[in-house]
Amino acid sequence: MSEELSCYAVAETCSRGRRFAEKPHPYRSDFERDRDRIIHCSAFRRLEGKTQVFTPGLDDFYRTRLTHTIEVAQIGRTISKELQLNINLTEAICLAHDLGHSPFGHAGEKTLNRLMADFGGFEHNLQSLRIVDLLEHPYPDFPGLNLMYETRLGLAKHRSPYDNPQDGTFAESNCSLEGQVADIADRIAVNSHDLEDGLRAGLICSKQLKNVEIFTEAQNRINAKAMEDPIVQKTRTAKAIIDMLVGDCIDTSQKTITGVNLKTVDQVYQRSENLITISAENNTKLTVLEKFLMKNFYQHTSVTQTAKQIEDWLQQLFEKFCRKQELMPGYFQKLIKRDGLQRTVCDYIAGMTDRFCLKMLENPAETADNL
Repeated sequence: MSEELSCYAVAETCSRGRRFAEKPHPYRSDFERDRDRIIHCSAFRRLEGKTQVFTPGLDDFYRTRLTHTIEVAQIGRTISKELQLNINLTEAICLAHDLGHSPFGHAGEKTLNRLMADFGGFEHNLQSLRIVDLLEHPYPDFPGLNLMYETRLGLAKHRSPYDNPQDGTFAESNCSLEGQVADIADRIAVNSHDLEDGLRAGLICSKQLKNVEIFTEAQNRINAKAMEDPIVQKTRTAKAIIDMLVGDCIDTSQKTITGVNLKTVDQVYQRSENLITISAENNTKLTVLEKFLMKNFYQHTSVTQTAKQIEDWLQQLFEKFCRKQELMPGYFQKLIKRDGLQRTVCDYIAGMTDRFCLKMLENPAETADNL
């Protein structure tokens, strides 16, 4: 792969490697191994049962945190391929970027952050890094997944309009271009597929979006008025938005990279601003869509009506496990000495699916010792 990479992509030959030395694999590269370790880890599997916007198991036609992650990875691969970046590294970061999400989406994250206010807080991006570094434990010789430095850096520096984790572990001002691809792929995916899900659920409608330029452009592009099937129309509109933004990202990023005369990965690390971007014009259009979704979809009463319940549920669990840590699996009980009681309880709850969280409320003595 190294011959196909641009000079500013992350090549495995110049990677900073793993924290714990390992022998090379006979037929998989290091970043392929990272990707595979993430896919096979238990935190990745549990994303299937975690809220994107709608509750998994109750609204099976809509995205879960797992399907969102897969869509981010697909978009990330496309952008990376066209910019001659390290596709395996990009995919690994994309697949791991939401591992740290709590049950019940952002309402759950907000509650855990409040409960942990005196103990370092809770932020899902930093929790993703904590999971791959410490909490997953499939190997006998070291904690975590022992991922490559650049994969971990991409998780620690993940940025979006809603994400700006503050991590002091890494000295770099920014992550690699592959990590920046994951940032923009996340933003493109979440807005396009949440728009589609909101339309399909009937919580928003096309008439409300008549002044959202990126939506009307996408509808014109697919000739939506000629489509008889409303489901097909909504799906193709969302896909058109993805196609428009991905194409713009590739063109804009290539021009930006050329304009700053980028030659090395170290130059990328030294620049605080992202070089993988969309044009100013499309950024404005996408921001309008983001604001529309926030006001009309994410804050719709059908979405927010359970927020107070979620807060109560997680607080009940947090207080119960703090009082009776013996209700947690043995693995987590062993972490208390190292990480403290509250952080360990937070780690345990944050890893739960929505359904398992509710199960623990009903019968907290029914632990899962296979964790």
